[in-house]
Order: sequence, then C-alpha cells, then structure tokens
Amino acid sequence: MNILQAIILGIVQGLTEFIPVSSTAHLIFATRLTGLSQTLDAEQLTATIAVIQLGTLLAVFVYFARDIWDISFAFVRDHLLLLRGKTPPGVDGRGYFGSRMSPNAKLGWLIIVGSIPIGVLGLVLKKFIEGPHTKNLWLIATMMIAVAVLLLVAERVGSKRRGMEDLTLKDSLAVGFAQVLALIPGASRSGSTIMGGLFAGEKRETAARFSFLLSIPAIAASGLLELKEALHKLPQGSGPQLVVATLVACVVGYASIWFLLRFLRTHSTGVFIAYRVVVAALILLLLFAGVVNPL
Repeated sequence: MNILQAIILGIVQGLTEFIPVSSTAHLIFATRLTGLSQTLDAEQLTATIAVIQLGTLLAVFVYFARDIWDISFAFVRDHLLLLRGKTPPGVDGRGYFGSRMSPNAKLGWLIIVGSIPIGVLGLVLKKFIEGPHTKNLWLIATMMIAVAVLLLVAERVGSKRRGMEDLTLKDSLAVGFAQVLALIPGASRSGSTIMGGLFAGEKRETAARFSFLLSIPAIAASGLLELKEALHKLPQGSGPQLVVATLVACVVGYASIWFLLRFLRTHSTGVFIAYRVVVAALILLLLFAGVVNPL
C-alpha cells in the first residue's frame, strides 16, 4: 500500500464509518479501484480495514471527550459509593436497571451491556469474518438493501420521542443486538444501530449519539485485536501507510460525526436509505452484467 492508497482508504473509512451507508461496501470497492485487492489477500485486507477503523475510534474519543469523561467518572464514583453503602448524587430511582446509579453511570452500564452481543459473536465468528466470503459483493449488495428496508420501517413505526436521559436496558439490548448485523458486510454498523434505536422509540439524534458511544468498545476491540495480527500479516514496511490512513480517517470521521448529528436533528435518514438502495442496485447490475467479480 502506497501513501495515495492510504489517503483514499482513510477518506473512505472516515466518511462511511458513521454515515449509515456501509463502510465495508465502500472500502471493498476502494481496495479494488486502488489495486489493493490484487496485492493483499482477504485476511490482510480485513486487518488493514480494522486498523484504519482505529482512526474513526479516535474521532469518537475527541468529539465525545466530555461525555466519555463524565460517564467514566460517574461510573467509578457511583460504584465506589455503593460499595461504601452511600447513595450516588443524581439518583432518581426510575426503573429497575441502574436505579441506584446516576444517569451517566447507568449510561456506562448500557454501553457495556449493549457491547456484549457483538463482542461474543465477533470472537465466535472471527475466522469467517476474516475470510473471503465476507468480501462477496452479492452478500454486500443484499445486506445494503435489507438494512435500508429495515431502516425505512424503523423510520415509519418508531415514535422518535425519547432522548439520552430516557435510555433503558431495552434500548441497550435493542441497539446491541442490532449492532450484531454489522458483522455481515454491507449492513453498516451505524445503520444497524441507528435502526435499532429508532425501533426502540429514540429520537434520530439520540439513536446516532448512542450508536457512536456504543461503537467505542466494538471498534476498539476489533482494531486492537487486528493491529496485533496486522504486524505479522501485512507486508513489511506497511506501518507508515497505516498511520497515514488512520490519521486521515480520524479527521474525516470527526467531520462526519459533526455533520450527521446536526443533520438528524431536522432530517430523516431517507437520503441514506435511498443512497444504499441505489448503490446496491448498481453493484447488482455490474454483477449480473459480469463487469465485476463477486470476490
């Protein structure tokens, strides 16, 4: 991978990781257009993409630095107080889950619980995820359409009334299990989790914000696990290019978060649904015409 290829991958990753259009689908095409798919095998491509995702993880840390600090501080403080038999500040007693903790500490638990499904299945299906079948364009196009349809249904049936302060264990499980779809290429992690949030009755901006916070454990685990293996799998001398791609993904990813949160305050996800269907239809057309190979 050269510097130009690294910059292109970084831009594509940063633009599509948080926008619900499937980063995997766009990255697969980017690796083909830049010729990387001819020089790296399936496992090497998976490792490269996972490492570059650490750039978008850094973007989440920077953008939500205050939220992350507040959640982490409250989580540790509340549990220390509970161990000493004291009541944490900000406890409202609403609901069973987290009723003895402040809202930020409870949010910490919601993030932990919501991360369990993808963490377990990600480890179980690790070999399959790294294999060539997850780069199949037939599967990618199918999942792009499937999640587009589910996202459309969620837009229609979701009440879109609940904010961050209203999140419960139900939201954590709904979004957490929806995030499992991200293990299937073409589904889109952000698209799946926003869809889950909308089905749970969350406002669009709330669904996106919780999706971003929930991405931290998933992307961190995937990226750090693959980073260790990438050092052995990737060709020698790939380090500088990976650093460039990761930094570009961070800058572009930060801009994508800023854009999406503001966009969803006043708009639906309709434009992304339409985009997914158009891109998937184009992929299917190229596959049927024999212009591109599925793998």
